[in-house]
Amino acid sequence: MSSDFRELASVDGTISPTAEAMIPLKDDGLYRGDGAFEVIRLYGGRPFALADHLDRLQRSGAAIQLEFDRRALEGEIAALLAEHGDGDGQLRLIVTRGERRIAATEPLPPHGESLKLAAVTYSPSVILNGVKSLSYAANMQATRIAQSQGADEAVLVQPDGTVLEPPTSSIFWVSPQGALRTPALEAGVLESITRDRLVKALSVEEGSWPVADLRAAGEAFVASTTREIQPVAAIDGTELGEAPGPRTGEAQEAFAATLEQEL
Repeated sequence: MSSDFRELASVDGTISPTAEAMIPLKDDGLYRGDGAFEVIRLYGGRPFALADHLDRLQRSGAAIQLEFDRRALEGEIAALLAEHGDGDGQLRLIVTRGERRIAATEPLPPHGESLKLAAVTYSPSVILNGVKSLSYAANMQATRIAQSQGADEAVLVQPDGTVLEPPTSSIFWVSPQGALRTPALEAGVLESITRDRLVKALSVEEGSWPVADLRAAGEAFVASTTREIQPVAAIDGTELGEAPGPRTGEAQEAFAATLEQEL
């Protein structure tokens, strides 16, 4: 990312450099993590699947009884992106219990050509299933636990051994039988925009899978807004045969075609 990338933030329509943006301190979005968010990839300043992300933000808000003015936020996003220009990056949207609407342009986080995963036991909060809430401390702690084990990222696994997802992405793998698999939404994973596009473009088995099936994979990749499609090189210390493998390449090609069509 260029060093001259402009990080800008809109708070209820007021645009400023992000470092200078402010919200009132007494906001339960800060005090209690009570709010919802989205992160959207910008390609040449154009947001990918903006309507889908706003739809999910509304679903997250509805699930925690948090309303926000979508039309006002859409106008604020347009003004912010006009000020931002045509650079690549990402757009973060936040709505808080204190009734703040926040949009911010950010540089893309660095990601390697591949990553190593470690399984971390995680018990989901059923009441927040499918909600992209600001209460992300558990997800970030899972990443730190995985990194302490020599991995780059965690893959969350329920106490009974059922695979969920990494903290900020979806996971796909090729089973020993050769099928491309991903956990079903009913297992408690987030309804990822990138995951949705891949499931529609590829032949994917959705279901409830034990971590042993993932560990036996011959190939795997993660998918997210910022990572797009990133190969997995190892799981719990076991190196995978190919990273990227042919199914990962297929997913990368399918997502590139999706981007070309939708943008």
